[in-house]
Amino acid sequence: MCGIVGYIGHRKAYPILIKGLKRLEYRGYDSAGVALISDSCQLNVYKTKGKVADLETFVSQKDISGTIGIAHTRWATHGEPCSANAHPHYSSSGRFALIHNGIIENYAVLKEKLQAKGYHFNSSTDTEVLVQLIEYIQSADHIDLLTAVQLALREVIGAYAIAVMDRDNPDEIVAARKSSPLVVGIGEGEFFLASDATPIVEYTDKVVYLEDEEIAVIRRDSPLKVVNLNNVECPHKVQTVSMNLGQLEKGGYPHFMLKEIFEQPACINDCMRGRVNIEGNNVVLSAVIDYKERLLAAKRFIIVACGTSWHAGLIGKQLIETFCRIPVEVEYASEFRYRDPVIGPDDVVIAISQSGETADTLAAVELAKSRGAFIYGICNAVGSSIPRATDTGSYIHVGPEIGVASTKAFTGQVTVLAMLALTLGREKGTIDEAKFVSVVQELQHIPEKMEEVLKLNDRIAELSKIFTYAHNFIYLGRGYAYPVALEGALKLKEISYIHAEGYPAAEMKHGPIALIDAEMPVVVVATQNGLYEKVLSNIQEIKARKGRVVALVTKGDNIISRVADTVIELPAVMECLDPLITTVPLQLLAYHIAVCKGMDVDQPRNLAKSVTVE
Repeated sequence: MCGIVGYIGHRKAYPILIKGLKRLEYRGYDSAGVALISDSCQLNVYKTKGKVADLETFVSQKDISGTIGIAHTRWATHGEPCSANAHPHYSSSGRFALIHNGIIENYAVLKEKLQAKGYHFNSSTDTEVLVQLIEYIQSADHIDLLTAVQLALREVIGAYAIAVMDRDNPDEIVAARKSSPLVVGIGEGEFFLASDATPIVEYTDKVVYLEDEEIAVIRRDSPLKVVNLNNVECPHKVQTVSMNLGQLEKGGYPHFMLKEIFEQPACINDCMRGRVNIEGNNVVLSAVIDYKERLLAAKRFIIVACGTSWHAGLIGKQLIETFCRIPVEVEYASEFRYRDPVIGPDDVVIAISQSGETADTLAAVELAKSRGAFIYGICNAVGSSIPRATDTGSYIHVGPEIGVASTKAFTGQVTVLAMLALTLGREKGTIDEAKFVSVVQELQHIPEKMEEVLKLNDRIAELSKIFTYAHNFIYLGRGYAYPVALEGALKLKEISYIHAEGYPAAEMKHGPIALIDAEMPVVVVATQNGLYEKVLSNIQEIKARKGRVVALVTKGDNIISRVADTVIELPAVMECLDPLITTVPLQLLAYHIAVCKGMDVDQPRNLAKSVTVE
């Protein structure tokens, strides 16, 4: 949610800031703005509701000079999307400009105090309160910007990533973070600032990830200075980012989402590289090697996640329980953090997050750590907050995911969970060696089977045209296919805005069957597995009520293919890895239905890629 970009150096700031905002569009936003200190030392703030392209149009005839600036894309929390509520916000005197990701929880109390001192507010946001507070502190004591920011942040309750500029000092940006990501890029005589590394990699691969309650003082032609709220200098490590520009472009595809669906075979190979050996008879996860005793001693695993990652966790539960014979609970992180869960030193908590910045999941991690649990993170974004907060973990290594609706991150998460379950099961002796080898070998063949499924793209695109009329969908599956049904329904509702629900197929009789009629499309994951006959019965119940069935079946199926209205034939896969294959056609189905309806597939309304607030 929201995106921050900043620049100070020898180049014109505006083009860098605008390009950076475009790189961050995947995070989800409804307004955009930029603040520049011009060549004539004027603080110019331009902002508007809508897309970055709307901002470009708005500033086309305005002064965009200057070599220092900050920019922002906002996802509305306090106040509706409009130009007044867009960032940057500036102080009453017009001296300071500030951008902010996160939420200031005590903003109302602070605002009331400032209003009593004569401060007027132009927006409904919590952010404007912070910039006014910084000005009040600075003007009262005539202190420098860094000290004013430190004193202001001591009064703040909540989460923040901020960047502040002072019109009277065009050679400095002060930035700070708490529970919201912020990255400083270090170039030759220049600095970059961003919510993540995507706007930075075009200019430098050297970055510093700020930790909670750290403040970066970025001064022109000076080394980076990092201090805490008490002005104690903090050691900071310069890291090298491996991301490349090709991963941030569409590469000839009409949308990032379609590109990322088609990237999955290569991504799964990348995820397994160095972990599954060439012979296909062993899996090695360094995290398991380093913490084997602690993981094997676990009495219980608790998976915490949100959204698509939660669906991956449901599959992980079945994999770990099957191969390791350890009980697993899967919790929504947003609920887990506000309960009083029973957690102890014998528990291992697995936190799953694509961005590594999901606020609810990060809070769940901190809660579990405080109770003595061992924390294992599964993330995609290297250097993000959750990997830094966990005891150990595994990156999924699928590359940047720009489309808001997750695709390759989901299959990457399931792949890592499968490797984790296999590794632990073998170490515990709870999986037969022949079974272990057969699953590992099947895992190696998943990318080529994905390629086979992707050849169905044109057929699925044609099929999708039939369903643009639909207002509702039901997705059904059993066993490993149930989380796939949930994920398929989520993809459809996220990008096409068609209401869709996923259910265990057997639960249809306990309520949802009342919805079945000739206008209700029902997507059933019905590949060959131990529950095939049961799913066939469920399909027959739907057809008896004139429901329209789209069935995912195993190639060569000649039973369900005679009952369903439409079948999509998929290559045969071992049941425990079936989700890696069955998910792909459901991603394509959602994508093409949304395209047929003319929706913004990569940036669906109201959604954000990285959910960094509650």
